[in-house]
Amino acid sequence: MAFAVFRFAAGQRKVFAMRVITGSARGRRLSAPAGMDVRPTSDKVKEAVFSVVQFDLPGSAVLDLFAGSGQLGIEALSRGANSCVFVDSSRVSVEAARENIIAAGFKNEATVMNSDSEQYLRMCRQTFDIAFVDPPYKKGLIEKVMPLLCGHMSDRGAVLCEHEKGLVLPESFGGLVRQKTYRYGKTEVTLYRNGKEEEAE
Repeated sequence: MAFAVFRFAAGQRKVFAMRVITGSARGRRLSAPAGMDVRPTSDKVKEAVFSVVQFDLPGSAVLDLFAGSGQLGIEALSRGANSCVFVDSSRVSVEAARENIIAAGFKNEATVMNSDSEQYLRMCRQTFDIAFVDPPYKKGLIEKVMPLLCGHMSDRGAVLCEHEKGLVLPESFGGLVRQKTYRYGKTEVTLYRNGKEEEAE
């Protein structure tokens, strides 16, 4: 897909609320338009999330669903992922993600899709090793996309779902099996892995 560069609307103020924690783009500040309806993952949660998949990242194909301004996918690329597809239904979010991707130096490794996540997964033909699922809270979106996502994960696939405290997700979605839920204040992250990898062992 062609990689188009979009600019924030004239006069729209940027805020710099995020940064790349480590890797080749370490310290890079990431921006989003002020007032943008995005809930950035805190550095504490982001560091914890990436510690879970640190050995899966090198050379991996990554999917960042509900990408917002792209910070999770950019962090994955900074830590050695081979490629990342960023998906978000908001055009403003997509514009922010594209600017951040270029600023971080990952234009060639990134594909950005302005699409509803369910619609994207229905038409997608790609397989991923790692997927980040970080939708708006309390809308049941994880339960909607996970059955579609399970057919797009590799045998070693790992899915990290960020959600509100107290949400108990199903033990499995197809071949994706729940491994553990990590708790960080009001945020929880549930890890799923492809059961095929366990069967192979």
